[in-house]
Amino acid sequence: MKNPPHPIQTERLDLIPATLRMLECEGDNRALFGRMLDARVPQSWPPPLLDEETRQEFLRILSEGSDSHFCSWYWVLKDPVRQSRTLIGSGGTASCSWLPDAVMIGYSVLEEFQNMGYATEAILALIPHIFSWPAIRRIIATTYPKLKASVRVLVKAGFVPGGMNEGGEGIEEGTVMYVLHAPPTYVTTGN
Repeated sequence: MKNPPHPIQTERLDLIPATLRMLECEGDNRALFGRMLDARVPQSWPPPLLDEETRQEFLRILSEGSDSHFCSWYWVLKDPVRQSRTLIGSGGTASCSWLPDAVMIGYSVLEEFQNMGYATEAILALIPHIFSWPAIRRIIATTYPKLKASVRVLVKAGFVPGGMNEGGEGIEEGTVMYVLHAPPTYVTTGN
């Protein structure tokens, strides 16, 4: 990915690319962070699996520019009836060092917004964007089998069990790996 990521809109969500300043404010100045997103940041932020250690790693990667496929989007729920916007989750990508034609994808949603289809909606919007990057032919995701909602998101988005390790084991102990292959491309001859 050479160009900076751009915001992506879905029916209910705005996916806003994280900047270095946003990541800094997320931990140090929540009021400014909310203004940068033009959204309310719930007291329950951050969502599960998106802890301070992860945020610090995102800051490091973004500031160093050490991963050309790193991108994180904040997921903002648009409520036109109430004329409000609320930060509900986050998702993003990173390179797979062992698979040059693949990226890893991860996501997390605040508990009070889970099981409402938001993660599926966001992942489905990110997939064509990710496959537009040069040379990316696979998206890899890992999750814990006990996280049934996370597994459902991946299956609904077209991911299938698989991976490099025997038995479809994921990267971390106890996780399972899912893979989504890019759709075939067709070359037209102009006839």
